[in-house]
Amino acid sequence: MDIQLNGPYHYHRVLERLSYDPIHVIDKEANLIKVPLEMYGNLVIATVSFTGDIEAPVCHIDLPPDYIEEGVRRIKEIFQLEVPLHDVNTHFLQTDLAPLFKQYSGMPLICDFDLYSCMMKTIIHQQLNIRFAYTLTERFVKQFGTEKDGVWVYPTAETVSKLDYEDLRKLQFSQRKAEYVIDTSRLIAEGKLDLNELAIMSDEECIEELVKVRGIGYWTAENILLFGLGRQNLFPVKDIGIQNALKNLYNLDEKPTIEKMLCYSEGWSPYKSYASLYLWESLDNQKARS
Repeated sequence: MDIQLNGPYHYHRVLERLSYDPIHVIDKEANLIKVPLEMYGNLVIATVSFTGDIEAPVCHIDLPPDYIEEGVRRIKEIFQLEVPLHDVNTHFLQTDLAPLFKQYSGMPLICDFDLYSCMMKTIIHQQLNIRFAYTLTERFVKQFGTEKDGVWVYPTAETVSKLDYEDLRKLQFSQRKAEYVIDTSRLIAEGKLDLNELAIMSDEECIEELVKVRGIGYWTAENILLFGLGRQNLFPVKDIGIQNALKNLYNLDEKPTIEKMLCYSEGWSPYKSYASLYLWESLDNQKARS
């Protein structure tokens, strides 16, 4: 199926950001990514590719016939294909983030492929160097997950719930992180944490529910909402990357206080998540140039 997108939609940057994760199967020359989807009790691999100019690109989705309707719906959600990025861009061109939105125009907020894998990745990545965080995640997926057609898929909550902490310690997980991953998976497997219910809660309700879980603090909860549920109006003020990006943007001598960050962000609603994303992008590009 081919979907004509309303630009701008900068799929090159989408694939570049997704390529940071070694689990993803990406062909940058073909502008293509393989996406694993759990549908109707089966694991299906969708092939998603892009062609055309970023102002009017076309997204091509290849799925088995029986899975097209649900698969296309899921791909639209993951890649935010129906979000009006023109409106987002226009909004921020009237703010002090205008330089970033001119430079990185058309970059959508891409979701992880499912909510459980987003939770596991976010917990694993807590307080780790990003390179080792991805290494640890890759070990976790390839040790306990599933491989189909060359694509690795995260293990299920049921699978992880049956592990011993030592199983993760052997992969260089800390004891505490092993407990967080396995104990959270047990809550999900036992039905004590319902991911389907989280998806229909408000941001505030969802965060309140998540922070009850040992190992999930406010920063982790916000990231789960951002990249697991694609919520549009979140600004993680405790994120060090965003703090550093704002320090650079405003040429500050030190990182801004939370109060100052909240003041900066007042005019960014209802799209604060995009402010977060573009600030992260500015920091990543600065590192690439250094």
